Amino acid sequence: QVQLVESGGGVVQAGGSLRLSCAASGMIFSTNMMTWYRQAPGKQRELVGIITTSGSTNYANSVKGRFTISRDNAKNTVSLQMNGLKPEDTAVYYCSARYFGRDYRGQGTQVTVSS
Repeated sequence: QVQLVESGGGVVQAGGSLRLSCAASGMIFSTNMMTWYRQAPGKQRELVGIITTSGSTNYANSVKGRFTISRDNAKNTVSLQMNGLKPEDTAVYYCSARYFGRDYRGQGTQVTVSS
């Protein structure tokens, strides 16, 4: 059974940094593209960025230049380094994977950026 577990969220002041991690199990991690999403209260889910199996990344314009996604296939983890955080980055952050046609996501981790 595929499981994704996010960690690393918290409260940070504007301009600060956080590093989120997502640990995957029950899947062949190295063969899967991984995605980070976020959802703020009252707003639709927003794609933050993706990392392919080869390590290529793509980001939403709202986070480009501030956020970096990386993966460690030996540890089955994907990370989201967030720098220059802004209050509008406040949201629950989820990692997600599609595996054999099913979409999986973790329980999410809360990021709160105070002004």
